[in-house]
Amino acid sequence: MIKVLPIKTKIANVAKVISGYAFKSKEFMEEGIPVIKIRNIRLGAIDNSEIQYVSDEYLKINPKYHVYPGDILISLTGSHINQPNSVVGRVARFPKGSKNALLNQRAGKFIITEPDKCDSSYLYYHLVDEGMRRDIAAFAHGAANQANVSPSQIESLDINLPPIPTQRKIASILSAYDDLIENNLRRIKILEEMTQNLYREWFVKFRFPGHERVRVVDSPLGKIPGGWEVAKLGNVLSELESGSRPKGGIDPNVRDVPSVGAENILGLGKYDYSKDKFVSHEFFENMRRGRIKSGDVLLYKDGAKIGRKSMFRDDFPHAQCCINEHVFILRNNDRCSQTYLFFWLDQPDMTERIRQLNANAAQPGINQEGVKGLPIILPPRRVREEFDVLVEPLSAELFNLAKANRVLRQTRDLLLPKLISGELDISELNIAIPEETV
Repeated sequence: MIKVLPIKTKIANVAKVISGYAFKSKEFMEEGIPVIKIRNIRLGAIDNSEIQYVSDEYLKINPKYHVYPGDILISLTGSHINQPNSVVGRVARFPKGSKNALLNQRAGKFIITEPDKCDSSYLYYHLVDEGMRRDIAAFAHGAANQANVSPSQIESLDINLPPIPTQRKIASILSAYDDLIENNLRRIKILEEMTQNLYREWFVKFRFPGHERVRVVDSPLGKIPGGWEVAKLGNVLSELESGSRPKGGIDPNVRDVPSVGAENILGLGKYDYSKDKFVSHEFFENMRRGRIKSGDVLLYKDGAKIGRKSMFRDDFPHAQCCINEHVFILRNNDRCSQTYLFFWLDQPDMTERIRQLNANAAQPGINQEGVKGLPIILPPRRVREEFDVLVEPLSAELFNLAKANRVLRQTRDLLLPKLISGELDISELNIAIPEETV
C-alpha cells in the first residue's frame, strides 16, 4: 500500500487568527466576566490563578472577542522562546465545561474557516508541537522579554493536513493522553482535599481521636487541647535554607540539573516542566545548600506570590534538582513531620501570616528570622504519628499520580511530532473517534 503523505497548506487557508479586545486597566474588577490575558495562557493549559474580570456589560461586544469551550488560544506577546519561561507563541485550549470568557488584546484566538478540511483538535496539537512553536517565534520581533508576533504572520505558516479522518484519529490518540492526565489531576485534587480535611478536623477543629477526654486551655493562639504546645517554627526545623544560581545567571544552553524557582512553587503534585531552568553538574555538586531531598517543604520567599508552598518527594518533580535564591527549603526535626509542617503552613491564616512578614519591607521578600518566628501548634507525638500513618498512603498515591502524569506528557510529546509529520502512519488503523475531541 502506498503511504499517503499529508499535504502542506497555509493556516490562512483553513483558519484565521484574531486578537482580543483592548480593555483598559481601569475596567478590570474583582468579579464579573473572566478575561483571558496572555499571562493566563500556559503551554497546553489555561491558568486561572491570576484571572481578572470585567462588567457583564462587555458581553455585548463583538462575538469574535468571546471565548468558548474548545477555543484555541495563543499568546501574541511575551518573552521569546529562547528566553527562560518563554511566553510568545504559547497555545492552549479553553477547557470544556468552562463558562464563557472574553479575550484581551495580544491574546489571540483561532477560528476554523474550513471545518471540512481542518479538524480543530488536530490544529491544536499541530500548534503545540515544538517545531511549530519555533516557527511562530521566528517571526517575533521586539525586545527578547517582550517579543511580538502578528495574527497574519501566524496565518502565513505551513501546516500538514492529512485527510480529515486521519486528522481526527491523530487528535483522538493525543487527546487520550490528555484525558488520562486530566483524570489524574482530578484524583490528585481529591487526595489533597481528603488530607486537608483530615488535617483541619484534627488540628484546627481539634476533633482528633479521644478529644472528648482532653480539656481545653488558653494559649497565645487561642484555645487548644491541654498537653499541646505553641512553639516557634524555628524550634521544629532542622534546616531552613535557600539556594543559589551561577554567577552571571542561568545559561540557557545548560540542560544538566533542574533548578527550581519560585514560579514552580504551586502546591502539592503541581509542577510546570516548561518553566524548568538548569545548572551544570559541576555547579550542583559544589552547592552547599539548596539541594532538594525527598520530603522537602518549599516556600516561595520573594516575589509576587509570597506564601505559596509545595512539597517534593519520591523523585517528584525530578530525581535530582535544586532551588534558586527565591525559594526556602524547610526540613523538620523530631518534634514535627514534613507532612504536618506542610499542612500547618498551608492553612489560610498561616499563609496570611507569612505574607505579613513582608508588610514593612522595601523589597518584596521574607527572611529566615521571620519564618523562624512564625508560631506552630504541636500536638503530642502520639497524635501526630497517628495522623502521619493515616495520610501517608494518600500522600504516596498523590505523588505517584503526579509522576505518572509526567510520563504521560513525555510520551504524548514524543508521539506528537511523529504523528503530525506523517512519520507514523495511522490512516489505516481502526481507531474509535469520539464525537468531541475537545
